This record gives sequence, structure tokens and C-alpha cells, in this order.
Amino acid sequence: MPKQTFLNLPEEKRQIIIDAAVCEFTEFGFEGSSINRIVANSGISKGSFYQYFEDKMDVFRYLMDMLANEKIEFFKDRHPPNTNLDTFGYFHWMIKTGMEFSSAHPHLVQAISRVLLVEGMYYGKDFAEYHKMTTDSLAAMIKQAMKNGELDPSVDVELAVMVMDTWMNAITTYIMKEGMKQKDILKWARSAKTQETIDKLLYVMEYGLRKTESQFVKS
Repeated sequence: MPKQTFLNLPEEKRQIIIDAAVCEFTEFGFEGSSINRIVANSGISKGSFYQYFEDKMDVFRYLMDMLANEKIEFFKDRHPPNTNLDTFGYFHWMIKTGMEFSSAHPHLVQAISRVLLVEGMYYGKDFAEYHKMTTDSLAAMIKQAMKNGELDPSVDVELAVMVMDTWMNAITTYIMKEGMKQKDILKWARSAKTQETIDKLLYVMEYGLRKTESQFVKS
């Protein structure tokens, strides 16, 4: 977490440093990022940087916390269209709404995604607790789906979590990779063509896990 000296800075100066860090991680990832470039692009000295943060991991974790807080605020007043959605329906809504969030915060999401997904740090020890929170939440959804009769009870929960986790990350990566090429990423994300692509990805995932109609037929 940043030091109190950073939090005491005027908001405008904090934002300049944040923007420089976001640009750095977006362009160079984590391993290739440089504190020297961050301080140069934010107009502060290297000594000042270390008065604000411990190291670049400290900066990156601060950006992750920012993203998490933004997401909480974003989802706070958003709810599924109805209360009768099954687990897959809810997962579909969550992905689509998350896509809307990513499109509204493209640069911050791209910086985080570049490090966690493209560089694979999401699966490493540095972010093990973050990954575990996500997979635990998915496991709970899957177990509930089994209780509701929506999911084949023979499905291995651990493997199902891996599938859903991978699909979420694949969709995020797709949005960032393709969306950042657009002049208006939010308009692109809402387009019928993009929505259809996401629907197809979700369809493949869902019907690889969902019970087939024949399994419901009583002999």
C-alpha cells in the first residue's frame, strides 16, 4: 500500500503519478516496467517515489486496489434483470456487466490484465490470494448449480472452476486486445457483433458443463 506521504498529495498530483504508472504497466508489463520512467513521466524525483511507495510491486498492488474499489462501486447499483436466473444465467450477466465495466475503465483494466494475464502473474505466488478469492467464488457458484440440477453432478468441480476461470480471463483478454484498437471502446463493446462474439464464447463454456436434455429424460 502507498505511504501516507502519497495519500497526502493533492489529488491532481496523485493522478499524474497513477496515470504514469498505468501507462508504464500497459506498455511494458511488470518485468519490463521501470521506476525511472514512471518518475520521469510523472515529473517527480526518484527519492520522492520511494517516499510514496516501497517499490513497483507496491504501485501495482495499489492499482489493483483501485480497480477493485471501482468495480465494487460499479456493481453496487447494478442487478440481474430478474431473480430467476440459473447459475449460468447469472454468470452470463456477470460477464456482460463486467465487460461494460472494463470498457468504461479501459486503461486501468488493460494495465492490470497485461501483468496478470499476458505475463501470467495471476497464476503465480505474488497474487495467489487474489486468484484464490476468484476461484473460491466460482467453486461456490458451481456447487450451487449442482444442487439446483443445472450442472452435471459428475463434473469435477476443480476442473469446472478452471474452465470458468479461464473463460473469464480469455474474454477479458479479448476485450482489451480488440477493444483498445477502437476509437470508442465503449461503443465497440456494446455493438451487436461484439456481444454476439461474447455470447458464442459463453455458449461453448456453458454447454460443455450443463446437463444435456437427454439426462433429464426419465426412463
